[in-house]
Amino acid sequence: MSRTIKDIMAISPIVPVMVINNVEHAVPLAHALVKGGLKVLEITLRTPAALESIRRIKAEVPDAIVGAGTIINIETLNKAIDAGAEFIVSPGTTDNMIDAALATGVPLLPGIANPSQAMRLLEKGITEMKFFPAEAAGGIPMLKSIGAPIPQISFCPTGGVSQKNVKEYYNLSNVACVGGSWMCAASLVDSEDWGEITRLSIEAIALATG
Repeated sequence: MSRTIKDIMAISPIVPVMVINNVEHAVPLAHALVKGGLKVLEITLRTPAALESIRRIKAEVPDAIVGAGTIINIETLNKAIDAGAEFIVSPGTTDNMIDAALATGVPLLPGIANPSQAMRLLEKGITEMKFFPAEAAGGIPMLKSIGAPIPQISFCPTGGVSQKNVKEYYNLSNVACVGGSWMCAASLVDSEDWGEITRLSIEAIALATG
C-alpha cells in the first residue's frame, strides 16, 4: 500500500527544505540528514541540479523519502514526478495545478496562507497542507486562528521556522510536522560539513519534540 501525505508527514517532525546547487552534494547531504533522523526530504526545484538530485537520492539513499518542492505549475509537477518524487509540495495553489496533481495520485502537500485558501482545498478533499510563508503569513497566531474553526486540517508550516520557534510550532495541535532549512544551510553544504548537518538534524528533532 502506498503512503499518503498524512503518512509521510508523520514520519519525521521536521522536513528539511533543501536547495541543491551541485548535484554531487545531493547524495552525501541526504545521507547526513537521514543519519540525523530526518528521513523526509523536500528538494526545491529552484536550481538546475534539483531534478537530477531527486533521481540520485532516490537511487542511492534507500531510507530517504524524497519529495519535490516549489511545484508552481503543471510543467514542474510533471518534471518532478518523472524524476521520481515521492511527494510534491507547492508554495501556493491554483485550481489547474491542484486538479492535475490530484489526478496523478502522488501525495500532495499544497501551500496556503489564509483560511479562504484552506477552505478551497478542503472542498477538494485535501486535509493536509503547507502553511507558507509561515512567519510572514501570521505565524503561530494565524495557525491557532485557522485551527479553531477548521480543526480537521493538519499543517506543515514552512518559512521562517528556526531553532528558536520550532518547538512552539510543532506543539500546535494542527501541526503534523514543520519545514526548515537551517540544518542544511548553504554554507554547510558548500563546505561539505556533513557531520555538522547530522548534528543539527539530531538537535532539531530534540528541539521540536523535547
